[in-house]
Amino acid sequence: MIPIILQVLRTGIISEPTPEAREEWRVRSAQIQAEIVRLLGRALVIRHVDAGSCNGCELEIHALNNPYYNIEGLGIRFAASPRHADMLLVTGPVSRHMERALRIVYEAMPDPKLVVAVGDCGRDGGVFGESYATCGGVSKVLPVDVVVPGCPPPPLDILRGILTAIAS
Repeated sequence: MIPIILQVLRTGIISEPTPEAREEWRVRSAQIQAEIVRLLGRALVIRHVDAGSCNGCELEIHALNNPYYNIEGLGIRFAASPRHADMLLVTGPVSRHMERALRIVYEAMPDPKLVVAVGDCGRDGGVFGESYATCGGVSKVLPVDVVVPGCPPPPLDILRGILTAIAS
């Protein structure tokens, strides 16, 4: 224990510097929010479903809600009920146990509905592929509008995927 404490004292505090505020993001946020309202007539509501992921993508999705990315400031929020959602954000390869549940969530959403598959696993099953335990990518179970590649994709790429789905 003493060697660890001595190493901590010798090393000191190591952390990343605070990211600088990006003024262009603040200017663009008003434009993005206005565009979302113009296209949907209201704020975008997302229902997230973990269909069997390792939770790497979930950590990046949670980062979208922190003050740095501030997705709610763009007029985008998450909902617990698929009945209130405009978009389904799916992470992970679809496990056989989640296939039916994912279809039920999709059917419960009102039309028009968008589906965004997040991560390499959502795209094609990733390292898990298609096997006795997984169906593979989300597109094997539901029609997918946009795929956000990466393992895991950074929050900015997920946000781009969400905005691309709205614009298409």
